Amino acid sequence: MRLSARSRHALFAAVAGTTLVLSGCGGDDNAGTQSGDIAIGFVNGADTAFHTCLQKAVEQTAKKEGAKVYTANSHQNSGTELSNIEDMISRNVSALIVQTVNVDALKGDIAKAKAAGVPIYLTSVATDDADDILGAAVVDLKKVGSLDADWIRTDAAGKDVKVGVVAGAPGAASDLLVGGFTKELPATAKVVANQPGMFNPVKAQEVAENMIQAHPDLDYAFVANEEMGFAVRKAFDAAGAKDVRIVTVNGTDEGLAAVKDGRFSATVANSAMVIGQTAVEDTVGLLGKEKVDKIANIPLLLVTKDNLTKAPQYCPTS
Repeated sequence: MRLSARSRHALFAAVAGTTLVLSGCGGDDNAGTQSGDIAIGFVNGADTAFHTCLQKAVEQTAKKEGAKVYTANSHQNSGTELSNIEDMISRNVSALIVQTVNVDALKGDIAKAKAAGVPIYLTSVATDDADDILGAAVVDLKKVGSLDADWIRTDAAGKDVKVGVVAGAPGAASDLLVGGFTKELPATAKVVANQPGMFNPVKAQEVAENMIQAHPDLDYAFVANEEMGFAVRKAFDAAGAKDVRIVTVNGTDEGLAAVKDGRFSATVANSAMVIGQTAVEDTVGLLGKEKVDKIANIPLLLVTKDNLTKAPQYCPTS
């Protein structure tokens, strides 16, 4: 069960800075510890809007819980991720929260932390063996992709259609998203292009320009996040392909506005705020030996014009 106090929690202002957020270190023995004795190391994976909002949620929730937190960013580099984890271990943190760059990197990360006696809590993904980790706030990324594919299935209504995919960076989130999307597409939907946009709007626009030039009769595009989605929309519109329907991921305020005005046909809301809050609250609870589910599943919602008001808040307010 979730901690009952969670429903009473209010958001606090984000702590300034992106490196050392609050000074001090937690103790090594976490059994029965109070949250004020806990120091959390948060290793973020990249610099997208999702990652920015996730970090803000971690910082605010840690402050609310009375825990100290240190942050670092791996900038989509698995080697940097391991270095960041080593640095957090040297700070004598009580636990690590990791938004991994690549699931393949987790084995080394977990081994390094376990050797130092520092438990790891994962965000977005989980390992196959839950015994290796303290816990995880899991987003079913395959389901995220499948929800967008289901929207295309319904919208296409059995017609033969062409689909383009603008993926993120290879590994972790992008592979799972795209895999879930392509697997769920109907047989009448043909993926004619699948290229990485690297979670970078400039790169995504370049990919989209090439895609629409090669496939001017494209019907749909799946884009692995809304930031890239805006760049893809710009490229399609400039090429006179305003009828290409874009489905994407996140559920930011800007993304919801794009669904409302038709720039996006659908987006899947997976709140970065909820993920960050859950990660910190559950880390504190698990360290304190409280009754908290080890694996927390983050709610997902396919958002269209018909249910915009039901979308969860994506990012904490300042």
